[in-house]
Amino acid sequence: MSRRLAVAALLAMVSPIAIASTAPAASATTSTTNAMITWDRNAQTAIWDVGQQLPWKQSRGFAMVSGAAYDAVNAILGTPYRPLLAAPPATGRESTEAAVATAYYLVLTAVLPAQADRLRVQYDEALATIPDGPAERGGIAVGRQAAATMIAARENDGSDADAQWAIGTEPGQWRPTPPLNTGDGAEVADIKPLLVPSAAMFRTAGPPALTSAAYARDLNEVKAVGKVDSTVRTTDQTEAAIWWHDRNLTEWQIKRQIAETRHLSLLQTARMFAMVDAVALDAQIACFDDKRAWGFWRPITAVRLADTDGNPRTTADPTWTPLLITPPFPDHPSGHACGTAARMATMRTFLGRDRVAFSAYSVASGTTRHFTSFSQAVEELLGARVWGGIHFRTADVQGGKLGEAVSAYVTARYFKRNRG
Repeated sequence: MSRRLAVAALLAMVSPIAIASTAPAASATTSTTNAMITWDRNAQTAIWDVGQQLPWKQSRGFAMVSGAAYDAVNAILGTPYRPLLAAPPATGRESTEAAVATAYYLVLTAVLPAQADRLRVQYDEALATIPDGPAERGGIAVGRQAAATMIAARENDGSDADAQWAIGTEPGQWRPTPPLNTGDGAEVADIKPLLVPSAAMFRTAGPPALTSAAYARDLNEVKAVGKVDSTVRTTDQTEAAIWWHDRNLTEWQIKRQIAETRHLSLLQTARMFAMVDAVALDAQIACFDDKRAWGFWRPITAVRLADTDGNPRTTADPTWTPLLITPPFPDHPSGHACGTAARMATMRTFLGRDRVAFSAYSVASGTTRHFTSFSQAVEELLGARVWGGIHFRTADVQGGKLGEAVSAYVTARYFKRNRG
C-alpha cells in the first residue's frame, strides 16, 4: 500500500478505542430538480466516494466545478453578477441544465481522469433528460467554454507539487505522529490561490510560547478532555468530535440543504456554491501556508514530551493517546477550523443572517447533529477538535479567525451584483 493510500485508510477510521439577495431572473429552462444540487452530489461521489481524495485535497476540485458552473449559468441569465473568471458568450436561450452538466462533467474529468468513463455515463444520462435542440446544444457550448476557462486557469497551479513538511526535534517543533508516523499535504501551502492575492496575507498570531500560562492551559485541557479514555469528556462531546471528523464532510450536506430549504433558484444556488467553495479553497491554502510558517507540534507529541517544554505547569504522560487519529501535518492552525469558519461565514454573508437552522448526518458517528445558526456550528467545531485530542484550542480559535478573514476578503470583492 502506498503512503498516501495508507494515510487515507487510517484517517477514514474514527474509533474512540482505536486511537437577502434579490431574486434573480427565471432560468432559461425549467426543471423540477436543481441541477447544481444534483451535480454537487455527483462531484462528492467523484471526489470522495470514488476518488478518495483526502480532506486537504478536496477543496480544489469543488471550487473548480462549482466556479465553472456558476460562470456558465450566470452568463446564460444575462450576467447579473460578476463572473468568477469570465462570462462565456451566451444569448440567454441556452439550457442552463445542459451548461451545468457540461461544466461539471468536463472539469471533473480533468481533475479525475481515471473516472472519465464513469463520468461520461453520468453526463449522458443527464443530457438524456434535456430536450434535444438548439437550447441543449447552446448550453453544452457555454458549459464547455466555462470549463475550459477554469481548467486553463488552474493548470500548473502547484497542486501536483512534491513538498515535505520540515521535521523538528526541539520542543514545540512538529514531527510525524503515531500510528502512521508520516507526513502529507505540504504541497497545499504552495497551491496558487483562486481569488486572494497571497496566502501569507492571512498569517495568524501563532501558538503561545511553550513556557506561557496560555500554553499550559491549552495542553492541560486537551490532555484531560481529548484522551482516548477521558473520564471528563461527555458522551455528546465524544459524538461531536467523531461527527466533525467524518471525512465524508457533513458540510457538503449542509451546503445543499441550505439551498433546498431556502428555495434558492439555480442561479442563486450556483452563486452560493461557487462562493463557498472558492472561499474554502483559498482558506485551506492560507491555512496550510500558516501551518508551514509555525510548524507546531501536535498534542500527542506535546503531552508525551511535556517534561521537555520548560513549563512547570505541565507534566508528561508518555502513553497518552488521543480519541481521534492525528492528521499527518502540523497543529497550528486547525485546518478544519479554517475551512468550517470560512464556509459558515460565507453562507452567513450570502443569506444576510446568522440564525439559519440546518442539520447533517455522519456515517462515522452514526448520528445527526442539529444547529440553529452558522456561528453555533463553528463554536462546536472549535471545541470538537480539542475533544478529539488532535488540536490545541488556540489552533482552533486562530484557524477560525483565518477562515473568517478569507471569507470577508473574497465576499467583499467577488460575486457582487453587476450594476450595468
